[in-house]
Amino acid sequence: MTGDHVDRSRRRSTDNHSHDVIDPLYVAVVTVSTSRYDEHNPADALSTVDDPGGDTAVVTFESAGHRVTARALVPDDADRIEDLLESLLTRQDVDTIITTGGTGVTADDVTPDAVQATIDRRLRGFGELFRMLSYEEVGTRAMASRALAGIADGVPIFCLPGSASAVELATETLIVPETPHLAGLATRHQMSDPAGRAIVEDDP
Repeated sequence: MTGDHVDRSRRRSTDNHSHDVIDPLYVAVVTVSTSRYDEHNPADALSTVDDPGGDTAVVTFESAGHRVTARALVPDDADRIEDLLESLLTRQDVDTIITTGGTGVTADDVTPDAVQATIDRRLRGFGELFRMLSYEEVGTRAMASRALAGIADGVPIFCLPGSASAVELATETLIVPETPHLAGLATRHQMSDPAGRAIVEDDP
């Protein structure tokens, strides 16, 4: 990532209330969908995939001045999701991770399980608020969503449904407004370690 501040310490500041923030955020968007994965030609860019949920996440973050530095597509396989998340967590150009898809109650909805196995600390308030807001839109069906969030190695991870409307609701109302502060707090302890994590030179 030439000409840009990959090191998050260069993007660290405080807001008007003296709260730690990282701004702009560098964001990874992960789409979990076996059908889309099977149909995707690896030679084509992911931007060619029909992915309304992932596209919505990208647009929402970029419209708020943040940068999407990684985008990935993975099937509904818990081990592969975990491996991908662990890989993203090694990157200095990823401050937060958004997953879309696989949050329901069918047998192949395994994204929350993979995210739960990856995070160190659960942010239970996110799931509670998201389902409360979803209830206002879809009624009692909101209880079937296993959307969750947590912190892994100082990186907030949000596990969202795959629909564009659900992603828009979560990102615009909850995630984009609060994540710069969450990322700032979650990495405050790393300021004593000037080495940080490895810097990734290639810009996806």
